[in-house]
Amino acid sequence: MERMNPDYKPHLEKARSEKKRHRALLNRLKKSPPKDLDATVHALHEEAFSNIDCLQCANCCATTSPRFTGKDIERLARHLRMKPGAFIEQYLVIDEEGDYVFPAAPCPFLGADNYCSVYEARPQACRAYPHTDRRKFHQALGVTDANTRICPAVAQIVDQLHTVYP
Repeated sequence: MERMNPDYKPHLEKARSEKKRHRALLNRLKKSPPKDLDATVHALHEEAFSNIDCLQCANCCATTSPRFTGKDIERLARHLRMKPGAFIEQYLVIDEEGDYVFPAAPCPFLGADNYCSVYEARPQACRAYPHTDRRKFHQALGVTDANTRICPAVAQIVDQLHTVYP
């Protein structure tokens, strides 16, 4: 089974081809965030996710690793009936920034059906992804740039931001 719905791929292809344009817009918004940025992005988030179903994509889980906090490790270890040290040893490595992450993608808990086998205990980074419905969105513009090439919904949101903030 192909993980991603083929209808979503054009969003990512467009985001890759418009990387510089998107980055310029996001940098401009970060330097001088409009007062309505949160409301605008939240509305675009709702619109994008009314068209894009994460279970027909799972590209985030297939291509990237979340950062794990101590609480995430404890919660997942308890969910899997493991000790935190055993969870770390079996599933995680420390990256160049000193964070616990998976050593490779896809996520070991991602099923062939794109469902997460530890969804109830998933890391905070997964719960918050793709960060387009958060408050103070301007603080997430750096990660949003990268996410345009991972998440078709984010690509769609940023594409629409060009219309709102030309």
